Amino acid sequence: MSDDTGRAPHDELAIDPEMVAAMCRAFITSHVASTGAERVVLGLSGGIDSALVAYLTAAAIGADRLTVVLMPTASSSPSSKADAEAIVSDLGCQSELISIEAPLAALIANLPAGESVTPVRRGNMAARLRMTTLYDRSALHRGVVVGTGNKSEILIGYSTIFGDAASAFNPIGDLYKTQVRELSRHLGVPTQIIEKAPSADLWPGQTDEGEGGFDYPTLDRVLYRIVDRRLPLEDVIAEGFDRDFVERVSEMIRRSEFKRQMPPIAKVGGRSSGSDYLYPRRRPKLD
Repeated sequence: MSDDTGRAPHDELAIDPEMVAAMCRAFITSHVASTGAERVVLGLSGGIDSALVAYLTAAAIGADRLTVVLMPTASSSPSSKADAEAIVSDLGCQSELISIEAPLAALIANLPAGESVTPVRRGNMAARLRMTTLYDRSALHRGVVVGTGNKSEILIGYSTIFGDAASAFNPIGDLYKTQVRELSRHLGVPTQIIEKAPSADLWPGQTDEGEGGFDYPTLDRVLYRIVDRRLPLEDVIAEGFDRDFVERVSEMIRRSEFKRQMPPIAKVGGRSSGSDYLYPRRRPKLD
């Protein structure tokens, strides 16, 4: 059970939305300033995650420095495009519409003869084409790409590595999906975006929860116990959660660990990047 914010009844995932919004805005402002970027470039799908990041970014650095890019395919629903356009209208930010259907179709058409492409495989291709597009637009606009993945998706690996998982920084990556909904409601994200079923638009009628076999309020409570509270699985199960589901969530976390780390490098020299050659992301200039 959950209330209209998607929170657990006893508010274990409740946030102070004003404080969290301020933290996210400060994070965005600081990162953009440290990079020297003139703009922030964001892939806007019409879903709640990218909508929230758009609102946070516009509030942090100004809508005049935000460029959102709509990148539909043939499987994208008309309602997603309409919701994205509503966000653009509300914020008054710059927007670009770039269909990736043609390059996606060309990629599939040039695969070896007889090779089948499942909806999930097609979705992964589309995610990487979108990121290619975003980084191209970012270079053109002297901007920086902002991420839109939430903590729930990141922890279970519900993303495409080097696709939608790729970005320069991510202001909502430590917010569970239920918290994203709460913060979105506080910031005035359109109600229809908050209340619609989350979907990657992989095929008509596809939803995250339907494909994954979970509901976000329950998933988030299990993730919170495993990750934030560091409870053993047996303790999580003892709190009333289904054993099979808890074990499946734990396995999803384990199997997707590679998506949350930089590629390992074979160490053959004295100092190796990522291990003993470590500096801040924005390293001070050398004298």
